[in-house]
Amino acid sequence: MSTSNRHAMPLNLATFLTLGRIVLIPVLVVLFYAPWEWTHRAAAMVFLAAALTDWLDGWVARRFDQASSFGAFLDPVADKLMVAVALVLVLQRDPHPWLAIACAVIIGREISISALREWMAEIGQRAMVRVGGMGKVKTIVQMAALTMLLWRDPIWKLPIYDIGLVALGVAAVLTLWSAGQYLSAAWRVLQGEESD
Repeated sequence: MSTSNRHAMPLNLATFLTLGRIVLIPVLVVLFYAPWEWTHRAAAMVFLAAALTDWLDGWVARRFDQASSFGAFLDPVADKLMVAVALVLVLQRDPHPWLAIACAVIIGREISISALREWMAEIGQRAMVRVGGMGKVKTIVQMAALTMLLWRDPIWKLPIYDIGLVALGVAAVLTLWSAGQYLSAAWRVLQGEESD
């Protein structure tokens, strides 16, 4: 793909999948608050579908050479919006202090690391804060936890909601760990600049 195409706003399958994730956010909210007894399970399925498109749009972009600067910008925005909305919904329904702390840690990390990536890009060091293995594990655990918390109901007598609470706690710990890795990488760059 040429440089000019990469910086354009492409309307390809990868982009549509990412945009679809944003379109699903109001659907998630409506289902979450709808009065019928099955809608919380439908909300969980919508969130799970959005999480799967996060993997799918990246695969499509790589497989069919549909990567673009616009897609690189939009993909993390779509992820963070969906996760933040799901966290707020879950916390609003079950406002326990420790759950609020986990949600604040996860949302706070997303805001902080986004700002860090923007700053690193401005100084030409974006590659230093690329998503690493710990970030990917954190994302998987976080998506699984939120799907279970939205689903709520036991499955084969398994306490899905309780498992989701534990998984969200694990995700919060992994969130702090991965944030520490990003900050450490940024600190090395900053120290290098000060020594120049």
